Amino acid sequence: MAQQTLILVKPDGVQRGLVGEILRRIESKGYRITRMRMLTATDEQLASHYHEHTAKPFYPGMAEYMKSGPIVAAVVEGNRVIEGVRSLSGATDPTSAAPGTIRGDLGRDWGDGQIRNLIHSSDGEESAAHEIGVWFSE
Repeated sequence: MAQQTLILVKPDGVQRGLVGEILRRIESKGYRITRMRMLTATDEQLASHYHEHTAKPFYPGMAEYMKSGPIVAAVVEGNRVIEGVRSLSGATDPTSAAPGTIRGDLGRDWGDGQIRNLIHSSDGEESAAHEIGVWFSE
């Protein structure tokens, strides 16, 4: 069975009209999108998704950013898809992300103190299973 991961195109990616480009890069790599939906994140979804960060000082700002507009959640599958999508995404800081990556080509620092980095992807199989359950609980 193919490995699965969750990706979120964050509010900045949706607002900037980059959903198609981000998904195109994932599909061009040969991965398959098996489920997808656009929604506005709730406090409950964010607290569950980012459960390991809720007590950290940066969490309230991150949660506000993630609720600032619609997001696109997708389940992507393929061989070693977790590793592959994280490589496609690039470094968390878009300024230092390598050219050729989603964040390196499409992201930048907007000077507002908030990391707006276009995409989230699961960091392991356990987190992927948890995160898919948060965003696709039906």
